[in-house]
Amino acid sequence: MVLALLLVVVATSLALAAWAVVFVVQDRAVVLRQLWGGAVVEGLLLVQGVVLAVLGATGTAPSDPVLLWGYYVTALVILPVAALWAFAERSRWSSVVLAVAALTVAFLEWRLWQIWNS
Repeated sequence: MVLALLLVVVATSLALAAWAVVFVVQDRAVVLRQLWGGAVVEGLLLVQGVVLAVLGATGTAPSDPVLLWGYYVTALVILPVAALWAFAERSRWSSVVLAVAALTVAFLEWRLWQIWNS
């Protein structure tokens, strides 16, 4: 796993979470720009998946690849589900959903790093 890429994913997801928390405090719903921010995080996650697949294919796979890919797929699915929910729920709670999802992605990235280095 490439630490620099992981840190970029964590930083962008935490920035998205902070942006969503600002909207929660202001009692505002998610805006389209925030969903585009989620798409950026999602794109970085896709790049990370390609890197993980290449590293796994070249023989540097973790000790438990099933657990690693389970966490990765979960991280990949969280933001699109949150975006759909936020799009459907046009209240302050859409910002709460987006903030929780972005924080979850950051946490799952930390777990991916732990699994990779175990």
